[in-house]
Amino acid sequence: MFSPLPYESWSDTLLKLHLVAQMVGKVRLALHPPINHWWHVTLYVSPRGLTTGEIPYGERSFDLEIDLLDHRVIARTADKKSTSIPLDDRPLCDFYREFTARLGELGIGASISPHPYKCRSTVPFDQDREHAAYDRRAVETAFSILRDTDALLREFRSRFVGKCSPVHMFWHSFDLAVTRFSGRRAPKLEGADRVTQEAYSHEVNSCGFWFGDDKVREPAFYCYTAPAPPGMSGDAMVLLRYEEMRSAPDPRRALLDFLQRSYEEGVSAARWDRKALER
Repeated sequence: MFSPLPYESWSDTLLKLHLVAQMVGKVRLALHPPINHWWHVTLYVSPRGLTTGEIPYGERSFDLEIDLLDHRVIARTADKKSTSIPLDDRPLCDFYREFTARLGELGIGASISPHPYKCRSTVPFDQDREHAAYDRRAVETAFSILRDTDALLREFRSRFVGKCSPVHMFWHSFDLAVTRFSGRRAPKLEGADRVTQEAYSHEVNSCGFWFGDDKVREPAFYCYTAPAPPGMSGDAMVLLRYEEMRSAPDPRRALLDFLQRSYEEGVSAARWDRKALER
């Protein structure tokens, strides 16, 4: 449980996986009916990787799964058709062309933007020969971390009876998150883009995990309350380094304690009605 996975050891593979997840997520974005706070675009941890869940498509439906054990992206339809595209160390543009072609063979037409969304790459998918690295062992380790984290976030989620998101993977930032809501609307974020406006239309406390990026070059857990409560600056985000959690005598307890403590500090300062919202 919770194996080591330093950011520097697989950052190129992480970016490749992130870009593949964006392709898959953009198909869901294009075809799934909208749900509040952009919940219709996210991915979910499955027994074998990351999945879109069922996507309605006319009189049919289908799903996409990034299988991180067999290392392939699988498309399955309700009328018993399926196809798969291997995940390997070929250039991203080659994977993208096969991905779109295979969906077309299944009769699935999804027009998606080939431009990465707010991540470390700005190269369009169909032109990207730069990002090719794919370390299977690192990917399998990453998936084991996601699976264990998903289980603990689900346990943490169960303590809350108010409006709450699923535990889901946001492919734009590639973080696994769960978000609680106070039930009150938040002030409008002047100058924010429509994605941010919708995500933070109500008061939230959000927590989750990400593998690191070029700013925070290590995996970490986070928790924040938005809008920032009185006396707290920015988004009131607090971090727990993955290695700190992993090296604790009881990593599971260390993570749950961090999530609970950070939640309580944030929402108490924001004066949420905790008695009505918690078990």
